[in-house]
Amino acid sequence: MTNLNRRIASVANGQLGIVSRSQAHSMGGSDDQLRRRVKSGTLLPIGRQTFRLPGADVTALADLRALLLDIGGHVWASGPTAAALLGFDGYRLAAPFDVTVLRGRNIQRVGHRIHTTTELDLIDRAHASQVAVFSGARTLIDLARTATLEQLVIALDSGLRDGRFNEDLLHRRINALASRGRYGIPKLLDAINTYEHGRGGHSWLERRFLELVNDAGLPRPVTQQVLTRARDRVVRVDFRFRGTNVVVEVLGYRYHRTPQQIERDTERLNALIADGYRPYQFTYASVVDRPDALLDELRAALPRSA
Repeated sequence: MTNLNRRIASVANGQLGIVSRSQAHSMGGSDDQLRRRVKSGTLLPIGRQTFRLPGADVTALADLRALLLDIGGHVWASGPTAAALLGFDGYRLAAPFDVTVLRGRNIQRVGHRIHTTTELDLIDRAHASQVAVFSGARTLIDLARTATLEQLVIALDSGLRDGRFNEDLLHRRINALASRGRYGIPKLLDAINTYEHGRGGHSWLERRFLELVNDAGLPRPVTQQVLTRARDRVVRVDFRFRGTNVVVEVLGYRYHRTPQQIERDTERLNALIADGYRPYQFTYASVVDRPDALLDELRAALPRSA
């Protein structure tokens, strides 16, 4: 075996039997030398820029790593491919693969799905099976574009179970990526609501509000209190602080109001005010990204209402 062959074999054996053209070049191999090795059967071409050693196992993971090496540069497994690598229930690693490159690169590979992104924050990057992948939270958010509600609930449950993300991180990334026009987020929030309904108890947003109040040393409010009526409907609030007239409602990410809802909400608020309560409403973004301002407002309200 020549020195070049030994060097190629050494690198390829650490990469499931795969080596790229640029790696061979860095070892001193020329394109002419690579062509001779392909002709003699010492190397098997498997992509535009990649080769496999004869006898190497042909697996889905090896094929994926070959694709990533063939593309080169900054490239990540994403979507269903990342979900399979991360161990999300309901996903199996198989071609065609989904991978993402930074926008501006004109990459095409027959039989695979090549996506682009303008940027990928460090918090959205991870590794699984020695492959660069989208993080668990980012993968779940991207899956929401094409997955069914049932698939999302199953993936959400397995991601939380296996520690690929936690609820706080997931909601922070939802809020951050929503502003960049990420599709599928309403469906993902439906999946979260379905998952939470199955577990019972408060929603994540309500639990997070209670955590903020507790960590700040503020009195713990009672939850889901019926306080008054507005026309023929009872008025139930998310939180009421005992011994005060301060009540709080947290508004979910999908909170929006039709003309009929605006009228109903106005009636609710007027009924609360008429009965001597001081209602406060905090948005999803306030709870997720601006908790300090939220707590400052609560601190200012509670002493005056004691």
